[in-house]
Amino acid sequence: MHILIVGCGNVGQTLTQQLSKEGHNITVIEEKSSVLQSVVNNYDVMGIVGNGASYSIMKDAGIETADLMIAVTDSDELNLLCCLIAKKAGNCHTIARVRNPIYKKEINFIKEELGLSMVINPEEAAANEAERLLKFPSATKIETFARGRAELVKFVIDENSRLCNKALKDIPADLRKQVLISIVNRGNEVFIPDGNTVLHAGDEATVFASSRNTVNFFKKLGLPTAKVHSTMIIGGGETAFYLAQNLLSLGIKVTIFERDPVRCKELSELLPQALIICGDGTDKDMLLEEGVTSVESFVSLTNLDEENIMLSMYVKSINPKAKLITKVHRVNYGDIIGSLNIGSIIYPKNITADRIVQFVRGMSASKDSNIETLYKLNDDRVEALEFIVRGGSPVIGVPLAQLNLKKGILIACINHYGDIISPSGDSVIRDRDTVIVVTTRTGLKDISDILEN
Repeated sequence: MHILIVGCGNVGQTLTQQLSKEGHNITVIEEKSSVLQSVVNNYDVMGIVGNGASYSIMKDAGIETADLMIAVTDSDELNLLCCLIAKKAGNCHTIARVRNPIYKKEINFIKEELGLSMVINPEEAAANEAERLLKFPSATKIETFARGRAELVKFVIDENSRLCNKALKDIPADLRKQVLISIVNRGNEVFIPDGNTVLHAGDEATVFASSRNTVNFFKKLGLPTAKVHSTMIIGGGETAFYLAQNLLSLGIKVTIFERDPVRCKELSELLPQALIICGDGTDKDMLLEEGVTSVESFVSLTNLDEENIMLSMYVKSINPKAKLITKVHRVNYGDIIGSLNIGSIIYPKNITADRIVQFVRGMSASKDSNIETLYKLNDDRVEALEFIVRGGSPVIGVPLAQLNLKKGILIACINHYGDIISPSGDSVIRDRDTVIVVTTRTGLKDISDILEN
């Protein structure tokens, strides 16, 4: 597809990298020539210096033949104007990043009137991810497939777990039938396990299953499956506001630390049910005084990565049972953070880019690929793809044990008309099923690509 991206900030660059890698024809528009030059040099894309809201610039970028225009500048209003011009000039799909909460109540009106295909709010998207994790505290990450019917759930194996020091083939049947363990992250090593793989304490395992089976699986492991009852949030920005709003609606007790007195007053008016503390969330004495040792969850949402990481490490040392969520902007911290074992890490720019990329893949699925959704996992070393199976596919009607799969591929889940199946060797894929495949390979476009030629 021909895609225009306006804005080369963190999200714009992440989108450019991912979408160009997937074979799309990308043209980037950016006002800062030095930033644009860096993007053009690093990725195989076209670049135009200028204001994306300019009709002439849009025309030079090829808006008249574009399939999609994505506006991710720092200005909500500029993004919306870009979408309006793109829609009028090229009648293509449009996506806008809109961050200001003032537009939240009006977003459906704006989307409909401007003909937007998608509106993404990074802070709200990050808050929604944090909410999912606090509703299911045993997980370090949760993603959904099959329109929400199937889940990818990551969790860390404890030394007292029924799974610890057991080969997958020796896991008790009551556990093995519930879910499929499809990825294991051990230190710096990430691999797709087989029946002989032995799980160890500290391994991060990824399972696929229906929502119901996931809950049953964690219950049988003796891990918490119910939402937390209390949370402490450090930093009172927009992400904190959206998260607190969501948690309060679930009946969860919320405490927010914020340094700025003006912002504290705003939050007190917006969130009357929450406890707003005007103070420094890095003050250990203040944290102890407000009950950090007994709180069930702790969320670090300041604008400083280092501060968030240190706070989570501190809380882990004094309240090891608390569910920890840490916001981090710089993805290159990934390997270091992973070794610290501080719970769930949220990368706002990745969440935003991932949601947009998923939409693009949905568009592509109706054109030149059968991919419904795709997630990059474990620092982009593993992909989880959901394929739509169409008539004539060579995988239809053949027991999985008889399929000649390429190395590094695992069929993790089958969705048959809403019935989520954790597959075995006897399972069979049928026409119109959607199939979730986990792989260390890249470049798969069709379900048939999983087979050896």
